[in-house]
Amino acid sequence: MISIHNTLTNEKEIFEPIEEGKVRMYVCGVTVYDDIHMGHARSMIVFDMVAKYLRYAGYDVKHVTNFTDVDDKIINRANEEGVDPLELSARYIDRYFEEAGSIGVGRADIYPKASESMEDIIAMIADIINAGFGYPTEDGSVYFSVDKVKDYGKLTNQKLENMESSGRIVQDEQKKNPMDFAVWKAAKPGEVCWDSPWGKGRPGWHIECSAMIRHHLGDAIDIHGGGNDLIFPHHENEILQTEAVTGKPLAKYWMHNGMLQVKGEKMSKSLGNFFRVKEVMGKYDKQTVRFYFLNTHYRGPLVYGEEAVEEAAVSLKRLWNNYNELISYAKDAEGSDDMDPLISRTKDEFIENMNDDFNTRGAIASVFQMVRETNKAMSERALSKKGAESAISLLREIDTVFGVLPEDAGDNSLDAVMNVIIDIRAELRKRKAFDLADMIRDRLADAGIKLEDAAGGAKWKRI
Repeated sequence: MISIHNTLTNEKEIFEPIEEGKVRMYVCGVTVYDDIHMGHARSMIVFDMVAKYLRYAGYDVKHVTNFTDVDDKIINRANEEGVDPLELSARYIDRYFEEAGSIGVGRADIYPKASESMEDIIAMIADIINAGFGYPTEDGSVYFSVDKVKDYGKLTNQKLENMESSGRIVQDEQKKNPMDFAVWKAAKPGEVCWDSPWGKGRPGWHIECSAMIRHHLGDAIDIHGGGNDLIFPHHENEILQTEAVTGKPLAKYWMHNGMLQVKGEKMSKSLGNFFRVKEVMGKYDKQTVRFYFLNTHYRGPLVYGEEAVEEAAVSLKRLWNNYNELISYAKDAEGSDDMDPLISRTKDEFIENMNDDFNTRGAIASVFQMVRETNKAMSERALSKKGAESAISLLREIDTVFGVLPEDAGDNSLDAVMNVIIDIRAELRKRKAFDLADMIRDRLADAGIKLEDAAGGAKWKRI
């Protein structure tokens, strides 16, 4: 059984979806006014992994991730560039999909946008007012009244009077309580806006997620995810809005990934300490970036730096070498050891770790134990063809969740080229042209391919 650390209870709980065999999952997306950075990438890869593992475990998953395409930051950036705000956000949504693909993130089932959800948003605001939890103001805004709620703060386990916002709560003399928050903002001159019963305006930050969840997934969902910087005020306020209208718990399980940090501070655009995904992907392949994030538990903080990514790349190459050697070895394997206990144990440990709150680090450790043992068996020519093929099959099965194996593994064209190079080098050595033979070896090493001379002829592998 899968267990999930639930932020709401601060405990690890057995996962039991509302509807057997089905999972409704909503993950807060990005505000599209700039390119995504590596902090966004961590959350995207984490919940991509969660969705993929739930499907691997046999669940029918409906995964929704939103785009905030109406927001103060978008409006300000659009004004700076002299373009329409929705034109700006559409541009960055296109870039989002390009960059999500570059890090191997699969598509969610639905990507609702705030600008295309106005009917649902306005209807929900009306329901909030009718339920006695919201109030319009003279300027045409609408606020949620936190004083009407008995258990505000249950996600963070704080009392209302002790709360301080982590951002986007604006002081306004029209509020009855300083912690009241806007669900509808009256339009300012020249701003993008929509008609509503309270006047022209646009939605507050929190209401869009509540309305989108209600429309696409229903009143109550199984998993709500996002970065832990969203717990307060965003997710607390989502709970207030939805539960004021439905009277049901918004989400059964709340999952939050830890922040990506740079020199002790979270990576964010506002702090100016962010690394754009497109810049990082100019240096690394998507498998390395995914491995870097997945080789740690999703809930913990993670310090970003090129040294850490380089270390991940070195470690991942060990897996790649093993995988490629297994493919090559299986073609003419002569050993007799099928290694069934090892293969079975590795799969069991992968599932056991992943069932334990998606412990990808533990799962990867079990895979590397298999790498060590199959490497040893291949070096001794003890591994059978069946054993090699079973190990390959398991690695590919696990990779449907992780997405870290090389895409060109087993490419026979490279094998053919390398065989020609090895034959040429052997002929050079026979003619005592050792300087040229060594130059070939060294140039291949610079290209990431290692030649190993042995009695039976040279072998090659990626490094």
